[in-house]
Amino acid sequence: MILLFVADPLESFKTYKDTTFSMMREAARRGHQIWACEPQDLVWHSGGRVVARNARAITLTGDAKAWFNVVGTAELALAETDAIVMRKDPPFDSEYFYATHLLGQAEREGARVFNKPAALRDHPEKLAILEFPQFIGPTLVTRSDAAIRAFHAEHQDIILKPLDGMGGMGIFRVGPDGMNLGSIIETLNKGGAETVMVQRYLPAIKDGDKRVLLIGGQVVPFCLARIPQGSEIRGNLAAGGKGVAQPISARDREIAETLGPILAARGLLLVGLDVIGDSLTEINVTSPTGFQEISHQTGFDVPKMFVDALEAALNQAG
Repeated sequence: MILLFVADPLESFKTYKDTTFSMMREAARRGHQIWACEPQDLVWHSGGRVVARNARAITLTGDAKAWFNVVGTAELALAETDAIVMRKDPPFDSEYFYATHLLGQAEREGARVFNKPAALRDHPEKLAILEFPQFIGPTLVTRSDAAIRAFHAEHQDIILKPLDGMGGMGIFRVGPDGMNLGSIIETLNKGGAETVMVQRYLPAIKDGDKRVLLIGGQVVPFCLARIPQGSEIRGNLAAGGKGVAQPISARDREIAETLGPILAARGLLLVGLDVIGDSLTEINVTSPTGFQEISHQTGFDVPKMFVDALEAALNQAG
């Protein structure tokens, strides 16, 4: 099969932990052809099809640093591939949004895209939890300074975060004393111009912000608990959290098995649920990670499960 990965620059990959790399490695092991491009390479011209200009065909070297060789460069029509795997990291900004529309056009031309472009647009990673209120803690989404202050008065210890952040960026905790609440609100909502998510602080974060993976609607039996270090409140690996793989809990499984079939039916082949304690906090659909950490620590082959699911989805369509 010909697999095209739409991703960040290959040169930026940290192969010892990169999930997209682990997908490529498993696909290559099975003999599939690996191509790669970046979102800015996607082009459509009237009378033609969506193409990836300067798409690179690569082979994997096995070397940790010079990990790939370019064996060909071409203008590749997306409809001529067997599958496109959209793995561009957030933020989900205007350019990401436009890329999903180009990928949607490629679908109309016959391409198969994972995760489905329309589903990427319909599931903003922080707001997607609103559909499942039975699994979330007290949460507020607003631009209003007064509403945030009232939420703080009710819950005393809160977390505030921007809707377009990633890797823990822009997350603040405000305790009962309300220290700096006004300044934090101004920073995040920009004078009422931007919407903010506010959640009651969950003390279970000390045990980790758990990443629970869904692949083809099925639950990976191990999660990755991202545990805050030192005085940090964020467990995100990008913010210095320690990743510890562990079996999923009964509550994790309850959440995952409820959401799995629903999200898979919408064209989301790979989903990363974030769970703190017993509460769902985010639904990650753009480029969920954690494959290598879970595989290395538990022996469970997450990339194999993913490529199995990808092949099954393509065979089912065929």
